[in-house]
Amino acid sequence: MRTLKNFWRELPLKPQGIVIVLAGFLPMIAIVAMGPAVPTLIAHFANDPDARAQVPALIGAPGLTMAILAPFSGLLIDRFGRRRLVLLATALYTIFGTAPLFLDTLDQIYTSRLLLGISEAGILTVVNTLIADYWDDKGRKNWLFLQSLVGPLFAGVIALIVGEVSTLQWNGVFFIYFAAIPVWAAMFVWLFEPENADVEEPAARQEEPAARKAVPLGAFPWGSAALTAFVTFIAAMLYYVFIINGALVFAEVGVTEPDRYAQMIFVPQIFFLMGAVLFRILANRSYPLQLGVFFALLGAGLAAIGLADTPTAMAAGVVVQQIAAGMAVPTLLSWTQSKFDFGQRGRGMGIWTAAFFLAQSQSPRLVHILDQSTGSMKNAFLTAGIVGIVVGVIGLMIALSLRKPRQSNA
Repeated sequence: MRTLKNFWRELPLKPQGIVIVLAGFLPMIAIVAMGPAVPTLIAHFANDPDARAQVPALIGAPGLTMAILAPFSGLLIDRFGRRRLVLLATALYTIFGTAPLFLDTLDQIYTSRLLLGISEAGILTVVNTLIADYWDDKGRKNWLFLQSLVGPLFAGVIALIVGEVSTLQWNGVFFIYFAAIPVWAAMFVWLFEPENADVEEPAARQEEPAARKAVPLGAFPWGSAALTAFVTFIAAMLYYVFIINGALVFAEVGVTEPDRYAQMIFVPQIFFLMGAVLFRILANRSYPLQLGVFFALLGAGLAAIGLADTPTAMAAGVVVQQIAAGMAVPTLLSWTQSKFDFGQRGRGMGIWTAAFFLAQSQSPRLVHILDQSTGSMKNAFLTAGIVGIVVGVIGLMIALSLRKPRQSNA
């Protein structure tokens, strides 16, 4: 079995990969960090009768802007390049992300969160495009795998920090956005503008070209874009159910303090790593199989959370949900990246980003509707879980149907 040391030696362009891994996590902070702070924010705005709905909505607000602007970001980077856009977007991320430290109303914070989505659209679209630009298929999967391993470590530590800070200052969570400053500095030093690299081994130049020709826009595969966007939208709607509403569902079984909630989910979040490993194990299998396993596990985890009657049982459901979460982004990204070549990649990843974060912005609204219509947040989770299981079964059935002809010809 290959050791982690050998795995690391096989990764080319290490500084660029590390920077991309860190930069790719910046937009996720908008959700991961905010989750444990939800009860504190609702309590601070207790005089607002709509706070229970508005606070989760402002957490997902950047996704609405990203959904609108990401396709345009993709068009810009296909025409004019990657590096300058990601440097500008990361600088704006720090400004907009920390703005709520100086704001007093939900409407003002919501506006700042919409502006944050502008920067996140640029960051995530460029980062996902560069993963495909810098590496071939094997390299992409290796870096996506590594990104999935690092992500839960950040998420767990950030959740604990936010849980403690939220007990001291109602808006203390927004200090976390200053983390973008060292990431921006690393981007400036190590990221370079790639050249057209649609060959078996992508260009590995360390120097930025003096002049870069505009990438031809060519025929765009709209069918593939529509399919990947549709599946990604459903996946992300379910993916964000727990991330945004986890604290609220745990409150229904008696976990009401932010620090206790952060402690309850700290160990389950580590199982995100198992999801990353499962992605790597299935990486060479068919995409319907990968997607089917992901949806089935995600649905089972959400349903288990919804059926739980104690904090311990609910945490057990989070374990399954986190395994699926560890598969989510690398599985969806590797599938989508396989559909577009260099000249189309920015637009393709822009559409993917739009679908993913449109779902982020709408998931809180859907869960709130389910909460109101079913009578509890637990029932809302159960309903979402059933949807995930059904989609997962469909994916697995497609995977089985694709295997049958090969088996008959063997």
